[in-house]
Amino acid sequence: MSKINIKDWINSAEKELKEKKLEELFWETPEGIKVKPLYTEDDIKQLNHEIGLPGLPPYTRGPRATMYANRPWTIRQYAGFSTAEESNKFYKEGLKNGVMGLSVAFDLATHRGYDSDHQRVVADVGNAGVAIDSVEDMNKLFDGIPLEKMSVSMTMNGAVIPVLACFIASGLNQGCPIEKLTGTIQNDILKEFMVRNTFIFPPEPSMRIVADIIEFTSKKMPKFNSISISGYHMQEAGANQVQELAYTLADGKEYLEAALKRGLDIDDFAPRLSFFWSIGMNFFMEIAKMRAARFMWSEIVKKFNPKNSRSLALRTHCQTSGVSLMEQDAYNNIVRTTVEAMAAVLGGTQSLHTNSFDEALALPTTFSARIARNTQLILSEETGITNVIDPLAGSYYLESLTSSMVVEANKLISEIDDVGGMVKAIEMGIPKMRIEESSAKRQAKVDSEEQIIVGVNKYKPTQKQDINILSIDNDKVRKKQISALNELKKSRDNKIVDEYIEKISEVARGNGNLLEICVEAAKNFCTVGEMTGAMEKVFGRHTLSSKTISGVYGKNVKSNEKISSVNTHIQNFIDRKGRRPRMLVVKMGQDGHDRGAKLIATAFADLGFDIDVGPLFQTPDEAAKQAIENDVHIIGVSTLAAGHKTLVPLLIKALKNNDADGIKVICGGVIPPQDYSDLYKLGVSKVFGPGTNIPEAAIEIMDIL
Repeated sequence: MSKINIKDWINSAEKELKEKKLEELFWETPEGIKVKPLYTEDDIKQLNHEIGLPGLPPYTRGPRATMYANRPWTIRQYAGFSTAEESNKFYKEGLKNGVMGLSVAFDLATHRGYDSDHQRVVADVGNAGVAIDSVEDMNKLFDGIPLEKMSVSMTMNGAVIPVLACFIASGLNQGCPIEKLTGTIQNDILKEFMVRNTFIFPPEPSMRIVADIIEFTSKKMPKFNSISISGYHMQEAGANQVQELAYTLADGKEYLEAALKRGLDIDDFAPRLSFFWSIGMNFFMEIAKMRAARFMWSEIVKKFNPKNSRSLALRTHCQTSGVSLMEQDAYNNIVRTTVEAMAAVLGGTQSLHTNSFDEALALPTTFSARIARNTQLILSEETGITNVIDPLAGSYYLESLTSSMVVEANKLISEIDDVGGMVKAIEMGIPKMRIEESSAKRQAKVDSEEQIIVGVNKYKPTQKQDINILSIDNDKVRKKQISALNELKKSRDNKIVDEYIEKISEVARGNGNLLEICVEAAKNFCTVGEMTGAMEKVFGRHTLSSKTISGVYGKNVKSNEKISSVNTHIQNFIDRKGRRPRMLVVKMGQDGHDRGAKLIATAFADLGFDIDVGPLFQTPDEAAKQAIENDVHIIGVSTLAAGHKTLVPLLIKALKNNDADGIKVICGGVIPPQDYSDLYKLGVSKVFGPGTNIPEAAIEIMDIL
C-alpha cells in the first residue's frame, strides 16, 4: 500500500466539502487544543509522552501488565442514604448483583463534622448520604459485611479523622485486624478548598491531618489507600479536562511533599496513593486525560528518587459525570453514562462507579441503580473490551491528543509551582478562578446552542416523562439518629469520653498523631461531632469569602432575541423602580457544591442584575436577614442535596416573621418535579431544574418581578 499523500487527501476533501471551507472541519476543544479532522503517522513522530508497555514505567498504558485481560476493573457502587440500617440493606442487595466493592456516601452533617442533633444540620441528616454519628452507626452500616474481605472506599475529607477512626474501630469490633482492612479514604482536602467546600479546618491544620493519616496507614494499614487525590469534583464544578488533570496532579505533588516532611520514605506511602477522575462526555479527551495522567505522575514522582517502581504508578477510580446528567429527557442519561463508562474503561481505570439516570432529579432508586450497575456488567461481560490490553494504544489521534494534554497541563502546573505550590495557589484563589471561568464559558456555549445537549437545547421532548424517585424523610431520619445518640450518651462512660476529648485537643496542640488518638476515642464511643469539636477548639473552623468572577459569561454568550428581551425587561424595570433588579443567591444548609450558585451569580450579573451572594452554610434565618438588609427583590435558592423540603419553608417563614414576604423566592438545582407543587403552595415563585437556559430563566424572573 502506498504512503498517504496529504495533498491528495486535501484535494479529495475539498471536492466533498464544496460549499464549506476546509478550516471548518478543525475543532478547538474547551481547553484550547486544536483538533484536526485527520491524523496520520507523522503526528506521532514527536510525542511529548512515552507510550511504553502496560505494567512498566511510565505506566502510560496502565499500572498492571495484563490489565483487564487478567482481571476486569472493580465494579463499585457509590451509595449511602438515610440511616446506616437502610444503607446496609442497599449495599447487600448490590453485592448480590455484581458489585465488587463498596463506596460510601456520607450525609453532609457527617462531612462537616456535626452530629445529627446539631442545630445547623436540620435539613442535612441522611439526605445526600448516610448519617454516621459514632462507631455504633458504622457497626450497623457494615453489619453482615465482613471488612476483612470487603474493599471499602469512603468519600470523606472534612471529618476524615473521626470517620476513619470509627471505620477502624468498627473493623476491630468485627475481629478484623487493622492491618487487614482494605479500601480507600479520600482524604483530599486541597480540592475541597477549590471546589467542593466540605472543609472544616483551615488549610494548614488540614494538611497536617492528611499527613497524620498517610503516616498512620503506611505504618499500620498496608492494604489501605491513605488518599484518593480527586479531580472528580473539579470537573463537576466546571473545570475542563486539562484543568482537572493539572490541578489534581499538583495536589498530589503537594501531598507527597507533606508526607516527606513528616520523615516518611517515598516508597513507604507512594504505592498506596490513588486518584479519582470524573469521566464526562468528551470521549477521546477523557481517555487521553487518563493516559496523560499516568505518564505525568510517573515523571513527578521520579524526581523524589523512589527505589520501588510501583511508587511511580498512578492507580485510579473513576465515576461517570454527575453534571452531564439532565433533568429533561432523563432516560438519555443512560446513554450518556454508558459512553462515559466506556471512556473510563478504554482509559484504563482500576475501578468504576456508574451514575444512575435519575440523579439529576433525586437519589437513585433500586431500579435505576440496577441499570447503572448492569451497564458495567454488560461492558465487562458482553463487549469483548476486556480481551485486549489497552486496545487504543498507538492511535494517531489519541496519542497526539495525549501529547497535547501533557503540554497544556504542564503549563498550569508551572503556574502553580511559580507561586509556591498548591496551598499558596489556593490561598490566592488561582485554581478556583480558572475553574469558574471555564464553567461560565461552557454554560454560555450551551445557552447559545453552540454546544448541543440532546433533549435540553435541541431535540427537546414533546411528552412529559414520569419517573419514580427515591425520597428521604429527613425529619424522621434525624429524629431516629438523635434518639440513638441520646441512648449512646446514656450508656457509655462519659468520664472516659471527656478524657479522650481533652487528649484529642492536646494532640492537636502538640505533635502526636490525631488518627491514632481518635481510633481510641471512637472505640470508647466518642462521637464524630465531639472528636471534631475537640480539634476545632485548637484549629478553628474555616470560612470562605463569596467572591464571583465577572464578564466571562457575557463575553461568551451569543447575542440573540432572548438576550435582547432580557435587556428590554431590565431597562423597563429600571424605568419603573429607579434601580436594577437585585437578587440574593444563597446556599443554605451544609451543601458546599456551589457551582450552580456561582454560575447563576456571574451570569445574571453579566445580564444586568445586581447580585449579592450569601456565604456558604447559611441558615434560613441568616439568609432572610441578609436579604432584608440588602433590600433585594428576589432570593435565588440553589439546592443540590434535597434540603429544599426543610430549608425553603423555614426561609419563607423567616421572611414573613420579619414583614418581608414581598421578597420573592425562586429555587434552582436538583429538585424532583414531584416537589414543585409543594414549593409553589409554600409561596415559591418559580423552580428551575438542571439544564435551564439562563437567558430564558432571566426573562421568567423579570416577569415575576
